[in-house]
Amino acid sequence: MAKVSFIGLGVMGFPMAGHLAAKGHEICVYNRTGLKADAFVAQHGGRAALSPAEAARGAEIVFACVGNDEDLRAVTTGPDGAFATMSKGAIFVDHTTASADVARELHGKAAVLGVSFIDAPVSGGQAGAENGLLTVMCGGDDAPYAVAEPVIAAFARACRLMGPSGAGQLTKMVNQICIAGLVEALSEGLHFAQKAGLDPDAVVEVISKGAAQSWQMENRSATMAAGKFDFGFAVDWMRKDLGICLTEARRNGAHLPVTALVDQFYSEVQKMGGARWDTSSLIKRLNG
Repeated sequence: MAKVSFIGLGVMGFPMAGHLAAKGHEICVYNRTGLKADAFVAQHGGRAALSPAEAARGAEIVFACVGNDEDLRAVTTGPDGAFATMSKGAIFVDHTTASADVARELHGKAAVLGVSFIDAPVSGGQAGAENGLLTVMCGGDDAPYAVAEPVIAAFARACRLMGPSGAGQLTKMVNQICIAGLVEALSEGLHFAQKAGLDPDAVVEVISKGAAQSWQMENRSATMAAGKFDFGFAVDWMRKDLGICLTEARRNGAHLPVTALVDQFYSEVQKMGGARWDTSSLIKRLNG
């Protein structure tokens, strides 16, 4: 068992940290809103810290799952950041979906301090976090990854080192690009079925047995057809992620016409008041 800390107890971080505690790891948690950390300790044990630096002190592995690049910099290198107190040889595992640039930046800063940094964004959503079935895509160095992987297994069904620092974030970008196109296609298909007078559930039952099958179809088609959009990953966060993808594409020369279009569709959903709806709400802009 490892001595670990977890920074960021949102809809993903809280259950992920809970799985670490359930596996018997000694855990210290930090959250910007302290009441969330207190609630975690009441439910799972461990202890709460008043700052990232306090949480990281003495930990073998420090996990984080925060909002964006600036949040990540704040909890690592900012005032009272984790890097200030991490022991030499300790490992920082970042589950934030952020840019590859910030991953490489923090990997370099950590190395100067004798600390390892692994970018490790996740896929699987809130349900995956709660059920311990996340997919984790990592970037970093072989040796620290080998140490971290069996601990990450507490909340992951799949975990892989994709390459050097930043490779995990780049892989997550591929994930989000694929999801964006799939959700738009599913939205249009369901919209078409409804306009054609077909039973959407019956249509999905048939076509999901063929080449059109996808996770989105199996898990979101019924709620999309019913106009229910309270199932996890919010439109605001998807737009943040797609912005990262489009910025990286401008740098590496990739052509992402569908991704750019879907990003604009999500901006329409935001204007409809759907900033906190889940990403399947793309159908809402079609149905009105």
